[in-house]
Amino acid sequence: MPNQIRELHVVDKETHPYILETNATVTLKKSDGLCRVNVYRPKTSDSQPVPVLCTYGPYGKDIPYRDFHSQSFNEVNPEHKSEHSAWETPDPGYWTRYGYAIVRADERGAGQSPGLLDTMSQGTSEAFYDVVEWAASQPWSTGKVGLLGISYFAGTQWRVAARQPKGLAAIVPWEGMSDYYRDRCRHGGILSNAFISFWWNRQVVTNQYGRPGRAATKWGVDTTEGDLPEEELLANRQDQTIDNVKNRFRDDDYYASKDYDMADIKVPLLSVANWGGILLHLRGNVQGWMQAGSEFKYLRFITGRHDIPFYYDSEVEIQRSFLDAFLKGVDQVGWSQKGKLPPVDMCLRKGDPGYNDARAEAKKFPRRSENEWPIARTQYTKYYLHPDQSLSTHEPASKDEEILSYEAHGHVAQDGAGKPKVSDAFRGHGRPEDTLQPQKTLLHFVAPAFEQETEITGHVTAHVNLSATTQDGSGHTPGEIDVFVTLRHVNPEGKEIFYTGTAGDPVPLAKGWLRASLRKVHSEDQRHQDWLPYRTYLSTDVQPVNVGEVYELDIEIWPTNCVVEKGGKIVFEISSEDTQGSSIFLHNHPEDRPKEKLEGWNNLHFGESWVNYVTLPIVPPKIE
Repeated sequence: MPNQIRELHVVDKETHPYILETNATVTLKKSDGLCRVNVYRPKTSDSQPVPVLCTYGPYGKDIPYRDFHSQSFNEVNPEHKSEHSAWETPDPGYWTRYGYAIVRADERGAGQSPGLLDTMSQGTSEAFYDVVEWAASQPWSTGKVGLLGISYFAGTQWRVAARQPKGLAAIVPWEGMSDYYRDRCRHGGILSNAFISFWWNRQVVTNQYGRPGRAATKWGVDTTEGDLPEEELLANRQDQTIDNVKNRFRDDDYYASKDYDMADIKVPLLSVANWGGILLHLRGNVQGWMQAGSEFKYLRFITGRHDIPFYYDSEVEIQRSFLDAFLKGVDQVGWSQKGKLPPVDMCLRKGDPGYNDARAEAKKFPRRSENEWPIARTQYTKYYLHPDQSLSTHEPASKDEEILSYEAHGHVAQDGAGKPKVSDAFRGHGRPEDTLQPQKTLLHFVAPAFEQETEITGHVTAHVNLSATTQDGSGHTPGEIDVFVTLRHVNPEGKEIFYTGTAGDPVPLAKGWLRASLRKVHSEDQRHQDWLPYRTYLSTDVQPVNVGEVYELDIEIWPTNCVVEKGGKIVFEISSEDTQGSSIFLHNHPEDRPKEKLEGWNNLHFGESWVNYVTLPIVPPKIE
């Protein structure tokens, strides 16, 4: 039996440095039910209304940051630690001091909000729309609402902004994917299942409305209206670990219902992308910025873990000055003046400070602004793959047919045991040692040492000619090729340089993926570029993969940046599965990648008809 809905709203004006309203009710307009929100607002807001910052998500508005992720909380800037700090969201203690109200919503079906838990769905966007309009209409609100948050709390911003709720004045999606299919769930059409499973089972289901035992495990508070039986909890959630396996294409209802037009985003936008987010978010922040229809839009690149830089003093100053400009009309730097600020501000990964060392990165990596993205002076340079596994700007001299083969569906060592090693603190562990040692399931192509310092910044593509053949004794006839490619940066001493990944892991420069049956490129689409092949990933795009046939594959590699010093090298890696740097973002679901369909040999073909290359975005020095 569903719980009986009760009035839970409580206002506390005395206990804290700000007014705290818990479990205020937002009635949903486009669906039955309600969302409950906590409001943190300055004590002067009853007489002097303030602008509002909203977040909407499933992690629990009442779960303290220190309990959700204690290790991360210990590293947060002390100025952003308060009794009501919560994972990946702005801290009420800080923002109320600067004249903002915080509205933190429990997503429908999570925390204290009853209903169907259906994360990242159309219903999610519709409910968030109602929360934004509710916040804009409150008597303590000026009517201007901004969105600010990390990861999930950034991903929801793109979708709700495209719906254009009344009162929404600016958004700051901080490391948040904008394309559910391409950025998060199916990289190149291949299911990224390991992270989805970890995320769903540890961070979402644990906070479902009606789930018993939350308070006992220090995971927020129990559902005030009562616990629900397991069968009712199951019926009240749309399980991402099941749905993303069952649905494979963007025209499946599951994915199609989540689509929206990024051009419908019109509000001022500050998209913050992390160079190290090579398996989650980075692509979405760049693509979201490129496709948004906002008159005022800015793209900022940072480094470091996904959770900590959001709270750095320098980054908070940028957040606040941007929001002040569009929510308060106080613009001290020129965000709201057309052409006043360069639209792109980027961190240059120059040198090797090590990974997961924020202070070293800040000291080592300089910043530079640009007037556009991609950078207009980029020289897209083809580096050709050679049968001797070298990589150069010259095509192979020989036109004779040659083949290099590697095993498909093998067992590249990943984190020691072939599976992600993840602690309760959401921290995967990479395995950087022996990265460039020969493996049966991958090939490396090494460029000669660069003769001068060279910057690589922008979009990367690879063009390879592959076939699949049967492996003797396997008993399987392959009918698919899954391609995993990686760019690596090696210093003059021959040591690979690792960068900080999403969870603090050592990651290479960039990665890309493609399922060969989804190789069809839609070059007629305006979003297609030579440096960014455009695919729709529809069921109607599927093409056969037959044994022995050679297929030309154009692979999108996610954007990247590094400065290769004189004597350094770039390595291009092609594999049949995840390799070092994949952390918890593995693609190894047995239903999506069945052995009987993939096992065999993948063959890279060379010859007059088969030229293979990776196109690198070389950026010459800026002429002032």
